[in-house]
Amino acid sequence: MDIQNSKHLHYLIYKPYGYLSQFVNNGPKQNSKKLLGELGDFPEGIMAIGRLDEKSEGLLLLTTDGKVSNHICSSKVEKEYYAQLDGAITDEAIEILRNGIEIGFEGKKYMTQPCEVKLLNPTPTFATRSKKIRDERHGPTTWISVTLREGKFRQVRKMTSAVGFPTLRLVRVRIGELLLGEMEIGETRILSKLQIQL
Repeated sequence: MDIQNSKHLHYLIYKPYGYLSQFVNNGPKQNSKKLLGELGDFPEGIMAIGRLDEKSEGLLLLTTDGKVSNHICSSKVEKEYYAQLDGAITDEAIEILRNGIEIGFEGKKYMTQPCEVKLLNPTPTFATRSKKIRDERHGPTTWISVTLREGKFRQVRKMTSAVGFPTLRLVRVRIGELLLGEMEIGETRILSKLQIQL
């Protein structure tokens, strides 16, 4: 899908840890939460496409075009995440994640769709997070790649916890053909042309 519309603006952003994926916060802790608007000067009507929870980092798309948002949130577009896990994940656990696992969603049980999961070796290197992650003195950690075409709330975290390896750090590195690449934490880029290869 090739989207080109001069009336609308699209941005690529590296969402830092500790930020909400929104521009307005009406919650009870309104003044204590960091919002995306602090990362740049964005036009009226801007919205995040999908969300990364407050503790997650990485690639986030912003747009003023609702049609673009609906397309990217659909199951047609892959999203890839790198997850640092607590412990040395087993081949058996990876296979369970690939085939689908039951997690809780909106008070009900939900079976995740089959997805691509692989061990990352060598492990990726990201800038140090603002909140420290426990170090190797407290036991091994493992990095895996998880590629989904769905995106339930906190899905990757729930999946890895369900197989006994909680997520310590979660970074979205790809949306469709758009890559996090060498972007720096908090960096924002204007996209003059947003291309999604189906």
